[in-house]
Amino acid sequence: MAQYEEAAGRERPLVAFDFDGTLTVRDSFTAFLRWRAGPIRFLCGLLRLTPAGFAYLIHKDRGRIKAAAARVFLAGASQAEMEADARAFADQVRPLFLRPDALATWADWKARGAYVMIVTAAPSFVARPFAEALGADDLLGTELAYDAAGRATGAFSTPNCRGPEKVVRLRERFGPNARLAAAYGDTAGDREMLQIAEAPGYRVFTARP
Repeated sequence: MAQYEEAAGRERPLVAFDFDGTLTVRDSFTAFLRWRAGPIRFLCGLLRLTPAGFAYLIHKDRGRIKAAAARVFLAGASQAEMEADARAFADQVRPLFLRPDALATWADWKARGAYVMIVTAAPSFVARPFAEALGADDLLGTELAYDAAGRATGAFSTPNCRGPEKVVRLRERFGPNARLAAAYGDTAGDREMLQIAEAPGYRVFTARP
């Protein structure tokens, strides 16, 4: 994906889209895990996650429950395998996974020369094939951790890219005073990102394929 650059002597407008629920009709990580595991293995994995699920009722930390799912379903898988599976998943589900009205707004901003990106709590390797197919200029997500042999550790190497972390990541990439021309999201986890946008769009996309 392209790196941020100046165009025609001025910065291009920055536009950020959340992924799950905004561009998509459902949570991509859960859908990917279900698709990859198959019905029986997915059910067994959910049973193993029961203690983490009860703990979530207390701590309410989405990053912790996501890391627990990564440990159960992904630990030991190679990076190459994860990326290949993510591409196959995206190719299979894309026609019924993305909201048509969100795609129309995305295409409009692209036509206007904006720097259009996905900023998501979803693992980057899951969102990346969708981002590439959309011609995204950038993708900021939660990064899966790999060991020296290139195998998933079952943890994440970055904080969960949700809530204030979205703004942290944006300002790491674009500078401490970075502002967005527009941002789109659908949950409280997008609030801080919407607050730094000139045109915030909250739950504006509702169409289904």
